Amino acid sequence: MIKKIHVRYTLRDCPNDKREAAERSHSFHASRCPVAKSIEKAIEISTDLTFE
Repeated sequence: MIKKIHVRYTLRDCPNDKREAAERSHSFHASRCPVAKSIEKAIEISTDLTFE
């Protein structure tokens, strides 16, 4: 049984002037993702975002 999912996002070559927008989008994307919303009560979902 799956109890936890951790998703790692890596943005490569993201311009500095776009990082704030990427971080803002990352902060709320799971709450608007249909898949995440459909499983959130049964499976813990966590994410992180890194820039390279």
